[in-house]
Amino acid sequence: MLSSFVLAAVALIPGVFSAPSGFLPQLGDLLHGEKSNAIQARQGGYFWSSWSEGGGTFRCNNGAGSTYSVTWQTSGGSSGFVCGKGWSPGGNRAVNYEGTYNTTGPGYLSVYGWTRNPLIEYYIVDAHGDLLPNEPWTEKGNFTFDEGTYTIYTSTRVNKPSIIGTTTFQQYWSVRTEQRVGGTITTGKHFEEWANLGLNLGGHDYMILATEGYTSGSTTSNGTSSFTLA
Repeated sequence: MLSSFVLAAVALIPGVFSAPSGFLPQLGDLLHGEKSNAIQARQGGYFWSSWSEGGGTFRCNNGAGSTYSVTWQTSGGSSGFVCGKGWSPGGNRAVNYEGTYNTTGPGYLSVYGWTRNPLIEYYIVDAHGDLLPNEPWTEKGNFTFDEGTYTIYTSTRVNKPSIIGTTTFQQYWSVRTEQRVGGTITTGKHFEEWANLGLNLGGHDYMILATEGYTSGSTTSNGTSSFTLA
């Protein structure tokens, strides 16, 4: 009976969580994140997360296996989403991916994750729409290795949604100088470079290959993406 209730609840959330044919989450596999409007699940060894706020149209589709796809259009005010597929817990991993990404307005294609103690939200950005619109980022340096050149930034979120509720926390960023869609992101290299700057992470929570779009000021975001983790 409880399993039927869980599946019915999922069915009532169109566009935010779409279960592929043949995937029936077991009790305990379907998770509700601390961030409002969050749906999380485990499927075939992969972790799925979808979060949104405000108005707009966000269709984050949890595909079979290691795939997912998104279409979105944000609206005014506090409007945005983050969704994608990966692992829980995250950590040092070579993330191999391929797919398509088309966007206008503020947003990112990234490896995205969280740690606890300290609470850190992090991004390793391979491609993006508008970058840094009204965002108070602090540049910390850059580094180059065989996967490309990245610039490191930090920022602070004050009284914003997080995996432990609304609070204040730090963000760490690596942003690729030459954008790309597809390849390998070795997360441990970024963690190492951050640590060299005194930017330490805590214990790893989830980590996903994420698509994100949001409204900044009067600038909205729209686009499509489709990805497979190799």
